[in-house]
Amino acid sequence: MPRADDLWNLSGTFRSDSEELARLINESGQRMRGRNNDPAYLARLAEATEFLADVIEGRRSTFWLQEALSTSDFPLLMGDILDRQLLGKWQETPATWPNYCRRGTVRDFRAARRLQVDGLEGRYIPDYEKSEGEPPKEDNELTESGYTVQVSVYEKAAALNWKMLINDDLDAFSDIPERLARGARRTEEYLATSLFVDANGPHASFYTEDNGNIVDGNPELSIEGLQTAFTQLSQATDANGEPIAITAVELVVPPALEVTSMNILNALQLELNTAGGTTDSKLIAVNWMKQRVRLSVNHYIPVVATTNGDTSWFLFASPSVGRPALEMSFLRGYEQPGLYQKAPNTMRVGGAVDPILGDFDTNEIRYKGMHILGGTRMESKATVASNGTGS
Repeated sequence: MPRADDLWNLSGTFRSDSEELARLINESGQRMRGRNNDPAYLARLAEATEFLADVIEGRRSTFWLQEALSTSDFPLLMGDILDRQLLGKWQETPATWPNYCRRGTVRDFRAARRLQVDGLEGRYIPDYEKSEGEPPKEDNELTESGYTVQVSVYEKAAALNWKMLINDDLDAFSDIPERLARGARRTEEYLATSLFVDANGPHASFYTEDNGNIVDGNPELSIEGLQTAFTQLSQATDANGEPIAITAVELVVPPALEVTSMNILNALQLELNTAGGTTDSKLIAVNWMKQRVRLSVNHYIPVVATTNGDTSWFLFASPSVGRPALEMSFLRGYEQPGLYQKAPNTMRVGGAVDPILGDFDTNEIRYKGMHILGGTRMESKATVASNGTGS
């Protein structure tokens, strides 16, 4: 039987005469912290390793390995060699809301007002439309309107007993702060999405016939549909009937429309139908859309919209314009999520606080993530949408 010292070197890397066995062990997962260095344990580990090498190299039948893993012979030792692996986390979906929402701050938890004043921005009146000597016509069209936004506290907590931490030989709980931070980012994206999406697609209180921001015919996402949406967005006027310049837009789509969007925006040329005389002719144009449109794939659209969640699409004017469609607001001084840990209160008699024991009564260590945010719908003229149903 090989000696334990030969099989386990100072760096914690297992040695074996079998290259295949070494590969198997090295790829079985991350090495556990606090591994037992007791000589008796290492001797049994060496015995189990020799047994495993015999199976791999054909000196023993695989039946013996199945029997060992299903009885009390080497279950823990085989687990140390074969099965101790902590799987990775799912990749996080990127946040898109800063691409089409204004970011704002509020001073406290009361409803905050966002005011706007319209008027006096129309064209001047020529003097031939008034009598000689008559003073300039006064324009008393100044009007005030606005919106309200209010922030709320969003929280999530986690509690771990100190026994769980002691037994955590794979460091599975070391990334709790990272997990809570990821949850805060997802809360932002979900809240922003719920401002312009409801259960049936484009939010029914924001995208209305009166607001004129439903794309005519609710077309599916296509070159023709985007042309119609661009036309409607460019026809918006202010309170004086003056045109509003919108030069850059954000195309927001669910994951189901990402490929369609990429095909449209990355095409080298556009082949369009145009009326010429009595027959339709084809117009071949350089793809101008890729210069005017930026794509955002919002993964929460189908989460919020249980109907039409895979077909709805949206165009937003850049939030850098004076009146964006949406605003996400944060409490001043707390713009970023806060991650907190409850202070331990278990003290040894005659000694100091023992931090790993956590709470005196429960031996729990508590973590909490807190985020303070809110949102509001603002200027309906800065966006158009289609539920993609064609009706």
